[in-house]
Amino acid sequence: MTKPFEQQTPRKVVIVGAGPAGLTAGFDAVEAGWDVVLLEKDPVYVGGISRTVCHDGYRFDIGGHRFFSKSPEVTAWWRARLPADFIQVRRMSRIFYRRRFFDYPLRPWNALSNLGLGTSILCVLSYGWARLFPARPEKSFEDWVSNRFGRRLFTIFFKTYTEKVWGIPTSELSADWAAQRIKGLSLLRAVINAFKGKPRSESAVIKTLIDTFSYPRLGPGQMWERTAEDIRSRGGSIIMGSSVSRIRHAESRVTSVETAAGSFGAGQFIVSMPLKETVLAFDPPLPENVIAAANRLRYRDFITVALVVEGENPFPDNWIYIHEPGVKLGRIQNFKNWSESMIGKVGTTCLGLEYFCFEGDGLWSSSDQDLVTLGTSELLQLGLLKGGRVTGGSVVRVEKAYPIYDPGYQEALAVIREALAPFKNLSVVGRNGMHKYNNQDHSMMTAMLAVRNLQGEHYNLWNVNTDAEYHEEGGDPDSPTHTDTSGRLTPRRL
Repeated sequence: MTKPFEQQTPRKVVIVGAGPAGLTAGFDAVEAGWDVVLLEKDPVYVGGISRTVCHDGYRFDIGGHRFFSKSPEVTAWWRARLPADFIQVRRMSRIFYRRRFFDYPLRPWNALSNLGLGTSILCVLSYGWARLFPARPEKSFEDWVSNRFGRRLFTIFFKTYTEKVWGIPTSELSADWAAQRIKGLSLLRAVINAFKGKPRSESAVIKTLIDTFSYPRLGPGQMWERTAEDIRSRGGSIIMGSSVSRIRHAESRVTSVETAAGSFGAGQFIVSMPLKETVLAFDPPLPENVIAAANRLRYRDFITVALVVEGENPFPDNWIYIHEPGVKLGRIQNFKNWSESMIGKVGTTCLGLEYFCFEGDGLWSSSDQDLVTLGTSELLQLGLLKGGRVTGGSVVRVEKAYPIYDPGYQEALAVIREALAPFKNLSVVGRNGMHKYNNQDHSMMTAMLAVRNLQGEHYNLWNVNTDAEYHEEGGDPDSPTHTDTSGRLTPRRL
């Protein structure tokens, strides 16, 4: 039976979720002398969407994960976990459109020759029109990108891929996703970067444009597998296959979390499971308007079809964005070009084909064999196998991989933040825990600060910006209605 909260050991923390945020919190907390219990829903893998899956001697990511951060603290944390296992990877990524490869970042002559003179002139004219007559107010992803690249380039290079990823029209997707993912970039800025060469300092690099990055030799899962080992070796407990179904509370304090295996009480709780699930798990239930706000949050789900290809390495890229509207495939990772140590047999590679879907739809419900067949046929349709042959495959489904930024999500978040603010012994962290489309360094920083708060400090985790930096702001940063000006902004004109 769970002890009443006033009788619980004050130095015990229960952490829900063993992704980058949960594992970072677990390690930092156990290092600070806390009694740590970490609960992970997956029965096998730690790392969340940053895990590395093993199949028949091959290791593959759930999407590629570059280890690049503008935060020296996060970089030092990574290096301390894997001091001898980072490699430097040359970044190469391109867009595949109309059976042609377009360099990304933009190289003007490559784009000009691929598009042709007539289309290129129309793109320049469209850009000029967008600068003279930008869409106002700038609410949607479509508005934001068109204002910075012109509508014709938006249609060619952004619309098809983005609608594959999110499953909704770009006119209905909130602008702040574009502001964060391609922050600081416009057509003019991309052209300038293409001609002037590399910036002098790493701090000046736009994340979208970095051309080299660090990477664990055995994939990102190696980082999180090591972190889990470090937590256990220091006395922390990680319980796999433990899905939290209820969050018990009394007197504005969380008292325990419930799983099929039992009840886990503590003095403090750090939660990185999806924010919608967190709210709906409260027992007694939170007010109806808060439940309605939670049900308003939406997610995009994700499938990786990993194909073993025997023969010539089909392309030199780390990943390719597929902008062809005639296939369901969204992106391809080539894991041999990330690290050869992940490939189980000489003369082969492993391609990770990424499909975006909603849980329960036709793609999600397809059998593994049907998905392997689909992936193989689409590679052949696109002409990307180059004589290689597929000799095997594996499928991984990831639910709630991407928080959706659709109209109204910010208002729903504001309601939820206000409802959770009185629970001073509860911190929500990470991508899904905060319903923020974070990179892993951002998620980690929210976890680092949550642990510092356990030690008596007073950080507002919502003030961690998209470069994993913390910024104090005017006003009361602990107020749930306080405007977050350091993270997900509705962008203004450049």
